[in-house]
Amino acid sequence: MAFSSDEVERYARHLVLREVGGPGQARLQAARVLVIGAGGLGAPLIQYLAAAGIGTIGIVDDDTVSLSNLQRQVIHGTPDIGRAKIDSATDAVARLNPHVRIEPHLMRIDADNAVALIGRYDVVADGSDNFATRYAVSDACFHAKRPLVTAALGQFDGTLTTIRAHETGPDGRPNPTYRCLFPNPPPPGSVPACAEAGVLGALAGVMGSLMAMEVIRAVADFGEPLVGRLLMVDARSMRFETLGYGWDEGNSLNGSAN
Repeated sequence: MAFSSDEVERYARHLVLREVGGPGQARLQAARVLVIGAGGLGAPLIQYLAAAGIGTIGIVDDDTVSLSNLQRQVIHGTPDIGRAKIDSATDAVARLNPHVRIEPHLMRIDADNAVALIGRYDVVADGSDNFATRYAVSDACFHAKRPLVTAALGQFDGTLTTIRAHETGPDGRPNPTYRCLFPNPPPPGSVPACAEAGVLGALAGVMGSLMAMEVIRAVADFGEPLVGRLLMVDARSMRFETLGYGWDEGNSLNGSAN
């Protein structure tokens, strides 16, 4: 894939990286990535995917921008209050990188529509803020055979992992599913929402940027992804730890009984 002179200058710092270079940048330019949510995680994620030159970014969100969002959802601005987040995000990407195409999906993704939508993209990045969406998206990625980068935020902590459950690991065993890590969602009301518990705004930027790193890694194909590893970030102590997890043969997606 040939790059224009503008693209050569824009992506110069990628092009000189041995692990990315021209072939990796061409893969980024040809990639189709679906982002679930244009909020705290999705905002920095979308910005860095656009800056990296991902060719097509689909954005799923049915919410509008509110003043309380702006403490962490940095893709939106004060003039965007009241606008659909997908519209605000689309305009922000156009300002940042006109070579990127945005496909807006003003909707809520669920178990009924997830597989059809996800099947249109190469990689999925889930920055949603509720368990129903996370499980619907992770199940759909398994059935559609798509890699999933998924993250979650707490008040001062965050988690991130990559799911490639449609593939096998080096040992020949299936890669773990999201349900191997979290077999069942917590009881309703047991985990307070962001509006009730609060969240450190800059932490959303850290986790969203790490999500972008995993997506770019999956597309450009360098390094070691977070498959079978859960990255845990504690902003109070500024500690990063990694927890290994494996395939559960009893899981409902690719378990031995299926």
